[in-house]
Amino acid sequence: MEQATWTRVDAGQGAPLDLMRARFVRHVFAPHAHDEFAIGACTDGMEIIRVGSRSYHGGPGDIVVIEPGETHTGGSAVPEGFAYRVIYPQWTSLADDGVPHFPVPVVHDPGLAAQFHRAHELITRWRDPLEAESRLSWVLTTLVQRHAADVKRLAPVRAGEQVARVTKDRLADRLLDPPALHEIATELGLSRFQVLRAFRDTVGMPPFAWLSQYRATRARSLLAAGHRPAQAAALTGFADQAHLTRWFRRVFGVTPGAFRNSVQDAGPWPRRDCAGDT
Repeated sequence: MEQATWTRVDAGQGAPLDLMRARFVRHVFAPHAHDEFAIGACTDGMEIIRVGSRSYHGGPGDIVVIEPGETHTGGSAVPEGFAYRVIYPQWTSLADDGVPHFPVPVVHDPGLAAQFHRAHELITRWRDPLEAESRLSWVLTTLVQRHAADVKRLAPVRAGEQVARVTKDRLADRLLDPPALHEIATELGLSRFQVLRAFRDTVGMPPFAWLSQYRATRARSLLAAGHRPAQAAALTGFADQAHLTRWFRRVFGVTPGAFRNSVQDAGPWPRRDCAGDT
């Protein structure tokens, strides 16, 4: 059985901290990106993660680090599936002087992975808030010290990145009535094929897929603010609640209703978990 449990807490980061515990067998995440880091570790089985054009495997003893804005997908690498725990911390939780950069998204560190699982469990089970926060801070700091190469520096903007930025801006500005590809191409003085190729090469997915995962991310914020799934679907441009549910599960691994229930009234430490079949 596939199952995912989402938990939201205020762990003293200045922003809510989301955590998930899940087991997946057939579920495959759609290509997507997060505004924050996604840091996870397998407890059982083996997962396969695709970042850009490369694939990586993660199993027990490995820690997976996906940086903000990095397009990725993932699923089970073995027939029996995999189980894992993941947290979504803001980059300020990892370093004070910039966004740490990890040269590879999967690092093998069994001792640190065990500490990660322990901190995750303490937070989601509310056993000792002070110990949980201390352990989490130690894990994140150690992860950066051992495996981050440097603070990420801004590279010169390339032509493809400019095309992608303009395309994202236009799609985000017209979430309910997105412009056609030829409209964006005309504005940029390019052909539709040139826009599509530049966008895919830069972002790792076509514009329509980016728009769907962007809508799901915006719906996530509305759900956290108390909107019902049907309302969130209408406000973010999905055809209906079922359409939102399909994409929300593909991006976040849980249904919109399960996510909304899990984050309502999140206090200093977990007040509610929401587990549901995915």
